[in-house]
Amino acid sequence: MIHPTALVDPSAQLADDVEVGPFSVIGPDVTIGAGSVIGPHVVVKGPTVLGERTRIFQFASVGEDCQDKKYAGEPTRLVMGDDNVIREGVTLHRGTVQDRSETTIGSRNLFMAYVHVGHDCVIGNDCILANQVTLAGHVTLGDHAILGGLAAVHQFCHFGDHAMAGGGSIITKDTPAFVMINGNPAEARGLNLVGLKRRGFSREAIAGLTAAYKLVYRQGLTVEQAISDMRSRFDIPEVTLFADSIERSTRGIVR
Repeated sequence: MIHPTALVDPSAQLADDVEVGPFSVIGPDVTIGAGSVIGPHVVVKGPTVLGERTRIFQFASVGEDCQDKKYAGEPTRLVMGDDNVIREGVTLHRGTVQDRSETTIGSRNLFMAYVHVGHDCVIGNDCILANQVTLAGHVTLGDHAILGGLAAVHQFCHFGDHAMAGGGSIITKDTPAFVMINGNPAEARGLNLVGLKRRGFSREAIAGLTAAYKLVYRQGLTVEQAISDMRSRFDIPEVTLFADSIERSTRGIVR
């Protein structure tokens, strides 16, 4: 299962059925779960934990030292869940002791070619990052987030559950859950209605979110007034999630 030209450190812990392609390098303090396939010319550096059924394509760099100038060789980590797909040329960096000491990635995510995930990022489950998406350090992505090709996210930004960014978006503010954004700088363009319908959200949830979105973006209210209004009017979990994602914002939400 391990190609004779691959270099696997004796301290690395690979499940019995892990495949490692030619000329790949698996360093010390690396754990790779069952059913995983590491393609040719891949570098995995530790401390890094990859869950089960991870698929990594050629020329990807996973768990490398971060590019933060403060980093001084501390033993920070990268931890990933199960069923992630990492395509060609992707770079996933470990954390820094100045923040969480860990970059954390959930399960069932797709990282298309040349995606970069910076240090201390937190990525949820079922996200899609299209070709050449770039996340600076300390970025948080919620579940089911979708970022179009060449989108770039500023450090410390939060991108909410089920939110979507169009290709080439420059994201410098926080994006509430369920919102679709686009542009440079990115602006709110409406709800991610197609995604909501595809994922089976109820008509009640979509109607509530539509009304809540209008309170924030169409009624001339302050953010505080809009949140207070939607909390008093709607007892819908999706609207609560939308309001919570706005209240958690530290950089201000996209306009």
